[in-house]
Amino acid sequence: MMKGYIENNQATKAIHLFHKIKDPNYVIFILLFNSCAQLGSDEGLNLTKKVSKTIPKSFYSNVRLLTSILDALVKCNDLRYAQSFFDASIKNGVGMYAVMMNGYNKENNPLKTLNLFYQMKDKNHSIIYLHVIEALSLIGDYKLSQSIIEQIPNDLLNDNQIQTVLIDMWGKSGSIDKVKEIFDKISQPDQYQYASIINAYGLNGMGIQAIDIYRQISLDLIDAITHTCILNACSHSGLVQEARSIFENIQIKTVSIYTTMIDCLSRASLFQEAQNLQEEYERSHPPSLPMYMALLSGARNRMNANLAQQIYDRMNKVFPQSDDSLVSAATLLANVYGSIGDIDKASDIRIQLTKSGAKKKSGLSWTVVDGQVYQFRAHGVNHPRSKEIHAEAEKISAELVEHGHQHDSS
Repeated sequence: MMKGYIENNQATKAIHLFHKIKDPNYVIFILLFNSCAQLGSDEGLNLTKKVSKTIPKSFYSNVRLLTSILDALVKCNDLRYAQSFFDASIKNGVGMYAVMMNGYNKENNPLKTLNLFYQMKDKNHSIIYLHVIEALSLIGDYKLSQSIIEQIPNDLLNDNQIQTVLIDMWGKSGSIDKVKEIFDKISQPDQYQYASIINAYGLNGMGIQAIDIYRQISLDLIDAITHTCILNACSHSGLVQEARSIFENIQIKTVSIYTTMIDCLSRASLFQEAQNLQEEYERSHPPSLPMYMALLSGARNRMNANLAQQIYDRMNKVFPQSDDSLVSAATLLANVYGSIGDIDKASDIRIQLTKSGAKKKSGLSWTVVDGQVYQFRAHGVNHPRSKEIHAEAEKISAELVEHGHQHDSS
């Protein structure tokens, strides 16, 4: 019964049933932790921590059980506790490594994923390489990626999922030749591989090539993800008319499809058309925060302070509880005012953010020097040579300005 509830996304009922069982065995405990993972909430987290401390010690030799506990901790968003649990475990099976890697990638921390990979003795499992390749996609360094991909056994390189994530990884490192090489070896691409190569072309400003691939796909392999990828490719290449044509022919339009089309129009400064599309969506659906962020980003790129302010004010009314997103929106708005020289207005917004205690998550980036991966946070000072790095950045910025670059320091 518990398994049936879980398979039908009824985790609460599975948990309720667990509490009725007097002497649960390890299988029942695994199902409980799977239920907690499905909840992905504080309730699931607290129950996982509580029950994991009471299970018989003999059960802790069962790797499947340990993996289910770890998976629940990660999916309930307590990666720190999950790390402690992982470190304390005597038996760390492949599944446990995979769970931790997935958690680190979701938290945008690919370096920790790679560190785990380097620790492993038995690495040759598709699930491990899937997460490692995803980490490499986040870093986007060609040489580092190549050094690890060379370690993958040939039989795994022919795995459909591995091929899909490799296309994505090489696309994000700008290696289009590698993308084509992998894709051309696939005799019958599936919808995920088509979506990956379309996305790779889109990321590299090759919208026309993305459309060529899109036109080749049979209708039964085109889904919402494919539509979103092709519209995004059009957006990044400025192919507005092509995007309009594709959008109009999509029978079932999801929120992501609408959002991507609105982003395309906003990038082209077609704000009225973008807002009309947003209003069309909201006539039969609740407002979507990413749509507003797409409009706001477009206004910021065009330094349109009036429109940016209107969008931000609307967001405050429609999404009063979305603290993190509103912080990002306020930061964008401040940047708009800064870009047009209204320093007072920009400062006022930033002061209000500081007083409210709200903090925008800093962006992360990575670089590789002599085979060593370095992680940087925006305005970070943790690196021992931070002063030199910032000084060099200022020097390069000044040289760019001298050569006519319109520098935006907002």
